[in-house]
Amino acid sequence: MSTTHFVSGTRNGKAAGLLASGLLLFSATASAHRIEKHFTVEPRAVITIHNPNGKIVVKAWTKHEVMVIANHASDKVEVAAEQTGNRVDLRTQQLADTVAPDDLRADYEVSVPEDAELQIHDDSGEVTVANVLGDMNVETVAAGVALEDAAGYLTVKTVGGSFQCIRCAGRLEVSSISGSFRLLDLRSYHVRAQTSTGNILFDGEFLPNGIYRLKNYSGVIEVRFSPGDSFDLSATSLKGTVNNEAKLTPPAHPQRLSSKFGYALGTFNAGRAKVELTSFDGTINVRKRN
Repeated sequence: MSTTHFVSGTRNGKAAGLLASGLLLFSATASAHRIEKHFTVEPRAVITIHNPNGKIVVKAWTKHEVMVIANHASDKVEVAAEQTGNRVDLRTQQLADTVAPDDLRADYEVSVPEDAELQIHDDSGEVTVANVLGDMNVETVAAGVALEDAAGYLTVKTVGGSFQCIRCAGRLEVSSISGSFRLLDLRSYHVRAQTSTGNILFDGEFLPNGIYRLKNYSGVIEVRFSPGDSFDLSATSLKGTVNNEAKLTPPAHPQRLSSKFGYALGTFNAGRAKVELTSFDGTINVRKRN
């Protein structure tokens, strides 16, 4: 079940003259490009968003309801918001045969239940998600992605967009061609991050039995650790450098690596987590956390 609200233009007193009529016409046109809809949903609702250009902000709340506020400036596109069963689909649709990139822009503000599952595609702009605990799949071309206090199975793919994850939990898989990643205060038991030419920063917990695999072709991979952390470390850069500040116990059966490789292999404390850092000609830093 959904309800729709269209916001009308502001009218201060009676319009008089050509100027006032023009202002009223502009207001009425602008109001037609803002839509607000409410959908009542069951637990674990699925929300899909397809947007070629614009800002997408998704936040969790305690209601069993999805609220959508969408704005777009051009009359060459429209926003479609529909519910099918326990799925809510949001899409920016092109109305004209030829549309400039700026005319495709639409901005979304979406409130969802905490256990909602998200599927988001945004070519350019930015995607921000906070406090959503359900599974999530985000794909972008140039749009940056920022997650905060998210959980579940999180998969993110970008071409050139950056990625930041703060206080995320669950399972995280992120890949990009040229985007850089910042993984901060993580509590994830499985992290897999791969980018070709971007940088990767990991500053989070190493959970017991957790697996953390970070890989790039070039750029900097930096991992920060505390004295109480426990992990097995394998850090190798084929043509780059590995800088390691962790005092490692060498493996019982060490691998034979060429002296041309930059590498660090061994166990820190009890080795309860597994950390694998791989680069072709980038720099790998394993640093003490300040």
